[in-house]
Order: sequence, then structure tokens, then C-alpha cells
Amino acid sequence: MDIKEILDKVERTEVPEVHKVAVAFSGGLDSALAIELLRRKYKAGEIVPITLDVGQGEEEIEECRVKAAELGIEPVIWIEAKDEFTEKWIGRAIQANSDYLGYPVSTSMTRQLIAKRVAEEADSKGCDAILEGSSGKGNDQYRMHNVFKTFAPDLKILVPVRDFDLTRLEEMELCKEWGVLVTEQLTGGDDKTMWCRSIASGAIDLNQELPNDIWMWYQPPESAPDKAEVVELEFRKGIPAALNGKEMPLGDLVPELNEVAGRNAIGKIDMFEDGIMDLKSREIYEAPAATVILKLHQDLEQFCLTKDEIQFKQMVDQKWAYLIYHGMAYHPLKEDLDAFIAQSQNVVNGRYKIKLYKGNIDILERESHTGLFYPEIRSIKSEGFDQRMCADAAYIRGLPFEILAQRNEKLGER
Repeated sequence: MDIKEILDKVERTEVPEVHKVAVAFSGGLDSALAIELLRRKYKAGEIVPITLDVGQGEEEIEECRVKAAELGIEPVIWIEAKDEFTEKWIGRAIQANSDYLGYPVSTSMTRQLIAKRVAEEADSKGCDAILEGSSGKGNDQYRMHNVFKTFAPDLKILVPVRDFDLTRLEEMELCKEWGVLVTEQLTGGDDKTMWCRSIASGAIDLNQELPNDIWMWYQPPESAPDKAEVVELEFRKGIPAALNGKEMPLGDLVPELNEVAGRNAIGKIDMFEDGIMDLKSREIYEAPAATVILKLHQDLEQFCLTKDEIQFKQMVDQKWAYLIYHGMAYHPLKEDLDAFIAQSQNVVNGRYKIKLYKGNIDILERESHTGLFYPEIRSIKSEGFDQRMCADAAYIRGLPFEILAQRNEKLGER
């Protein structure tokens, strides 16, 4: 790959005039390269890097600090958003059984939380532009753009990877040329929160083999323990509140469950994903805690909600995940759905004992003081009620089918 051609591409690309630019800075390849582009190409007079802690872990935060120091952009504005992401976003995602085509939405949530806080900081500090590191082939450009326009509508939006039409390999060559530290081990890197980790998004080939050393929590079945592990999880109003009898906030419970479930070969997701542009990509995730929690939460709703609530909520949950994934977290409809979801969770309380073994989650015990399972009425082993009363009900419910049969006979269809 000819670095001169890449540099020429950058030189030929026209850019808007900017003076003070806020940067959503993660320390990853895209945002690090963006700092150099702001200096070399945009000629920005002042750069305001903004970093959020959304629970990505101390290792990534430290890497971000190192990158910032290497780039000479201290001080970075640090915003503590871990509790907000955990309690407001992950909590609601659990209550909404968050699932987009098999993926427990996570990156799509963090991007919009980050975009909101960056936009607010940029506006308050008098910036005339905001920069973020999305590519033109992914989803985050739309998510970030929507939120920027919601909270800082007058600021220019810079997306250099997209706007310079850079491939990942071209980015790496530019970093090498300009002395930008690159720590990415996999092409595409990863995006980690405590809820879900995305691995090399958009860069996995159709039949590419996945090496075992890419996982953070997940252990393949052949490496998992040969003895099952029993776990207890308690929910209150649809939110996990205790693990193995120990009360703990969600921000502590989820990381601990990631370790437990991950070592038992739970949480690997290998799927085709239809992105915002309706283009398919093969995506790899690991989400051990989310896999366990969402399975149990959905089961608990089946236990505690009425049939009509369950069926209606399935549509609400699907739309909720769609809005989050498509960068519409601050759309009025999402707030409307939140209200219904929150109301439905008042009765979703219960305790589960489960067995984890080489990728399997088996429910051993369930209990709920707000459940609707009454075997003393429903079970065929109990009297419950006089079954003969249902004969007349069955007759009435069968009348429409009798009428249909008569019509079919007239049409010669019988």
C-alpha cells in the first residue's frame, strides 16, 4: 500500500473551516488518528478531547490515557457515566428483553450516551464542530449524527474516516507515517462494555476461523469446567438485584456474572447482522451475563405477566431494540415505549436457581410472589374447578367455526 497515494487522497479532500473542535475520544485507532487529522488537515485552532467511562474497564481507560499523553492532548475531559449507563441503559435493556436479530444491543446504547454528553460539552464550551471516528460502512455514523443534531444542532459534524474514504489498512498506514501509537490486535479492534463486547466489527470474513485468544470472558466448551456450576439470581421489578444470595448493584452484578457464565462457555454470538444501511455483515460478540439475564428475565415475564401483556410487550420490545439500534434513543416514541415497559415490570419479581454447563443454561428452580402460575387451579392433578362447566363455554366458542363450516358447504368447499 503506497503511503504517498493515501496522503494524496487526504490532501485532495476538501474540509470545512473549523476553529474549536470537540472530539469523542476513546483512544482507539480512529479517534487517535482524528487528532492528527485535526492538526494537519483541518488546521483546528483548539481541540477538546472528551472521554466517557461507560464501564469499558480500567484497562481500556488506561490505554486511553496513554494514547492521550502520546498525542499531547492532556488534559482530556473525563466524564464518569458508568452508573448512568448501567442503571438507566442496561437496566431498561433488561426490562425490554433487548434483542436486535440475536444481539443484545450495547454499542448502539453507548454511542448515543457518549454523543449526548459530548454534544452538551461541545455546546457549553463554545465549540463550532464535533468530531467522531465512525466509518462510512457502519452504523455509528447515523447514531452519533442523530444525537449530535438533537443536542447541538448548530455544530458542524466531522467524520474523517468516512469523509476521507479511508479503509482500515489506510488508517493504519497513516498512523505509522505520522507516529500515532496503534495498539489494535485485530483489524477492527473491539468495543467493550460490561453488557456486551463487540469483536472486530465489520471486519470478519464469512468463514474466518476465530482464534481462542480473542475472548475476554468466554471459554469454548472444550476448555470449560467438566463440572456444572449452580447460580442463583434474584429479580426485582425486572432488574437483577442479587447474585448467589448477595445483594449488589447492577454495576457489580453484571461483571461478576460475566466471569461465571463466560467460564462455562456461555455468551458467544456469531451472527449475520442487518445494519442500518440494510447491508449484512458477520458480527462476533461475547455477552455471558446478558445471555443469562435476558433468558431468565423473559422466562420470569412469562411467569408474572398476563398473556395479553406478554404478546403486546413482544411488539414493544422489538420496536424498542429497533429504535436503539437505529440511533433513535432520544426519539419521542422511545420515551413512550419506556413508560409502558417500566409499568409492566412492577410485578416481574422472582428468584432463579440455574445450572451452567458447557454453554447450557438449565433452570432448576423458580419462585415468585407475584407470579400467575397457580397449579392448584390449572393442574390436571388437582380438582381446581368443576370441568363440566367448560362444556357450555366450549360450545359457545365453537359456534363461529360451525358457521364457517356452513358457509364453506354453500361454496362447495366442504
